[in-house]
Amino acid sequence: MKQKGADISYDDLRAVGGLGAAKIPVILASFELARRHLVDSDQPIIDSPEKAVEQLADIRDKKQEYFACLTLDGANRLIAKRVITIGTLTASLAHPREVFADAIADRAASIIVAHNHPSGSLKPSDADRAVTERLREAGKLLGITLNDHLIVTKNGYGSII
Repeated sequence: MKQKGADISYDDLRAVGGLGAAKIPVILASFELARRHLVDSDQPIIDSPEKAVEQLADIRDKKQEYFACLTLDGANRLIAKRVITIGTLTASLAHPREVFADAIADRAASIIVAHNHPSGSLKPSDADRAVTERLREAGKLLGITLNDHLIVTKNGYGSII
């Protein structure tokens, strides 16, 4: 039999005396649970705006507004980063439906959203504030916390929250 739990197969466990067909899947599921939740992931923990901004380097100097979402697990470990929409020079429309679709599929506990301002201004617009509030309310209904909404530019970042 192999030594590492993640490498044990159904046939390996079948060879162990006293384990029946009903118990083997339970043991295999336990190994899978341990692999997913107890083993350190190589994904970073995003527990500050600075760490979130590190993940957003690719949108900071775009010529159009990009709206991105970082999905996080219960330990604030990054699950995924996705660009939700690409807008125009001065606007990016993001609806909660698009923002939370992948967060739900990822089983995310929380999200951080961000968009760039090609103008370089870190001042949130009225539309930015309205989107933030809509996302905060939608997140409450879904049980997915909106941790932050960042504006990023090539020279810095700011938080709307």
